[in-house]
Amino acid sequence: MKKELINRVAELGILFWVIKIFSTTVGETAADYISVNLKLGLSKTTILMGLITIVVVIWNFRQKKYYPPSYWLLIVMMSIEGTLITDFLVENLSVSLLTLDVIFTIAMAVVFFLWYKKEKSLSIHSINNDAREKFYWIIVLTTFALGTGVGDTVSEYLKVGYLYSLIIFGSIFVLAGILYYTKIINAVLAFWIAFIVTRPIGASLGDLFIQTPKDGGLGVSITTINSVFFVVIIASVLYLTFKPAKEEKIVA
Repeated sequence: MKKELINRVAELGILFWVIKIFSTTVGETAADYISVNLKLGLSKTTILMGLITIVVVIWNFRQKKYYPPSYWLLIVMMSIEGTLITDFLVENLSVSLLTLDVIFTIAMAVVFFLWYKKEKSLSIHSINNDAREKFYWIIVLTTFALGTGVGDTVSEYLKVGYLYSLIIFGSIFVLAGILYYTKIINAVLAFWIAFIVTRPIGASLGDLFIQTPKDGGLGVSITTINSVFFVVIIASVLYLTFKPAKEEKIVA
């Protein structure tokens, strides 16, 4: 007898990408705010956010299904922690951005390989057990760390600037959608390209807002950006939580 398994991650839609990009922006700005503005320091902030992330991971896994508050809080926390990990390696351990880009790219490829080898699928529509969900969240954290490094490499190391970095990565995001709808690439590949590139999109957007005009930014208060983006995220998650339930099921 076949049984139905409930998918454990968010269904795709416009709101998914809006929250994802805003979450990555918050990851960039919140990490800076806690470590710099609150003067906690990069090392202590990385440890503190790491501990909170672990607690949220446990909470989310206990749901055994997609639950918007735990899922999106974990996205936000991994965005913050991914940013902090990259910043810690660059600023405290003096690892170059290019080196980190290579390391995290290889790490991401290895996790994808192991995931596919074990589960025979990388589709987010079949994340219905603990093993697949673990692979999913490892990839999420890795892409956040990678996206932070790549975003900084393009905007700062290559001196492209935050606005043009946003345009470059935004164009890749749009291109992934076009290639999918024209059936040049499949849905799984298109999703992961778009998912990965939203991190540098969010990072570039955050830096564009908070950096001073002389550094290529708009000079908006980091408190203002965090507040506005958090309100949008919270409102969106509340909407997803209380709208009529639609559980995506997979026949096993």
